[in-house]
Amino acid sequence: MEFPFVVKRMKKALIIGAGGFVGSYLIDCLHDEFHMDVYATKLKGTELSHPSAQVYDLDILSKEDLVELLYNIRPDYIFHLAAQSSVSVAWKNPMMTIDVNIKGSVNVMDAVRELYYKPRILVIGSGEEYGHIKEGETPISEETVLRPGNIYAATKACQNMIGSIYAKAYDIEMMMVRAFNHVGPGQAPLFVVSDFCKQTAEIEQGLKEPVIHVGNLSARRDFTDVRDVVRAYALLVMKGTAGETYNVGSGNAMAIQDILDMIVGMSSADIAVEIDKNKIRPVDVPVIEADITKINRETGWKPVISIEQTIRETLDYWRTKIGGNVHE
Repeated sequence: MEFPFVVKRMKKALIIGAGGFVGSYLIDCLHDEFHMDVYATKLKGTELSHPSAQVYDLDILSKEDLVELLYNIRPDYIFHLAAQSSVSVAWKNPMMTIDVNIKGSVNVMDAVRELYYKPRILVIGSGEEYGHIKEGETPISEETVLRPGNIYAATKACQNMIGSIYAKAYDIEMMMVRAFNHVGPGQAPLFVVSDFCKQTAEIEQGLKEPVIHVGNLSARRDFTDVRDVVRAYALLVMKGTAGETYNVGSGNAMAIQDILDMIVGMSSADIAVEIDKNKIRPVDVPVIEADITKINRETGWKPVISIEQTIRETLDYWRTKIGGNVHE
């Protein structure tokens, strides 16, 4: 007896908010490593072109547009990346941050709730949610009490709590992530590693005085390469447990001073360092370091790219972007 040949359908992945730093890396990961059909959204009027994804305009503050898109694509996996993700911008524009990070996220969850099937969805939060860490609480587990220390962190903590409620109350296959600092080539200079690398590249090309302007160098943060982070996201959306929250980080906090020393050490330029009061945050948390036991146990994920490689490639990205030669 002959059996008909069955073609296995490729899984569909939708990335909401793919126009930011992480989006293109996640598209590459899902398409190249996990062999998915990838769909991605961006804000109207912004640029996003990727050969491995179909791109749509979307404003997450319009629930009707979200529902229509989900019904048309019918994704198996949804990654909710859309956010106002800068702490400094959140201090300057709290209402916009609240609208995007809380109202927009609830729109995404509500749109998923109205579907007649159950995709798996990953909602991206931040390690900043933990806020003021007390002695003995580092490394930070997912059970650590949340004490947000800035407006951005508060919006992400709220998003996480609402996500947990939606997952349980409406039986949605939704996982939440608290992603710690992720870095790599292409990141905007709003963020510290990219900022230092850009300033260094500009100094090397004689485009600015040989001084790097810095904020608080004593803060210690958990830095992970963005390519490791997106691999974690892919594994979590497939293997994570609905309703659960997972830390994504390196598990190793580094002082901003050490990051700066590493960047300056990779340059032949004679560079001085000066404090810029405009780069000092109103409130800052001394140490943020992830306990990644839970994600490792459930998915097998762990970071594999060293911070030295990440910094060198980020510095080379800025050297190339501003017209210099890539240094070996």
